[in-house]
Amino acid sequence: MQVRQRLENLSSELTATERKLCTALLLDYPYAGLDTIQDLAKKTGTSPPSISRFVTKLGFQGYQDFQRHLIDEIRQSNRSPLDLHVGDRPIQGDYLEDFVSRAVNLISASASAITSAQFERVCDLLGDEKRNVYLIGGRISDAIALYVSRHLRQVRSGVFHLPADPEIWPEYMLRMRSKDVLFMVDYRRYQRNLAELARRAKAQSGVQIVVLTDKWMSPAANHANEVFATPIESGTVWDSYSGAMVLMEAMLTRIAETNWDKTRKRIEAWDSLRFDHGARDDDQ
Repeated sequence: MQVRQRLENLSSELTATERKLCTALLLDYPYAGLDTIQDLAKKTGTSPPSISRFVTKLGFQGYQDFQRHLIDEIRQSNRSPLDLHVGDRPIQGDYLEDFVSRAVNLISASASAITSAQFERVCDLLGDEKRNVYLIGGRISDAIALYVSRHLRQVRSGVFHLPADPEIWPEYMLRMRSKDVLFMVDYRRYQRNLAELARRAKAQSGVQIVVLTDKWMSPAANHANEVFATPIESGTVWDSYSGAMVLMEAMLTRIAETNWDKTRKRIEAWDSLRFDHGARDDDQ
């Protein structure tokens, strides 16, 4: 279990001092926990013995053990394809059958990682036309953000996909309001400027932030109202986004079908204005 999960699972059982420590650790996760025990005590107005008792309550053998787990999480979150490659890994059946089996397992695990209540909350946020929705992802994961934006804007208005160039982000940040939604996709190896975008957008407008990430948690998750953490470890040279894509397709379908009459009329109007009327049906 990740350190963050342990903190969140115990949140209802903490004393006032422990809640203070928990908040400080989560606000700058995982880096706050890499301070010396004396520095962390000073920053949180607690004491080294209180911190020692706290990490023991979390299930660690002491502060050094707690830090070792955090350091391991950081290493895991920065693994590249070169680190992930496993020579002579076992293949069940032929290659394609084995790969599809791995993807199916990730999809099933993704469904289990999200509660029905959270799924419905985020669907409501993204489907609410009183809120503008802004989407962006990392170097590779932005493909998911673009996919979601292209489908979502056929269902509703006020959907904006942010460009990769951070010099243009202020234009979008100036439009954001507290009721709006900033939807971010960021998987390992995380894109640092997305965390800064989340921090500034939250401070500037109080925008509602939803982050789609993995179990090691993008730093952007520190500023999020909702976090989806989907499994990505395929056991191959590449992490797999198959679970994340199915989750997003389920969400888009839920939003579209919630008020189908309205959705149908918008898609009909959208299709009537397309420039390429000869587009294939599956281009959507």
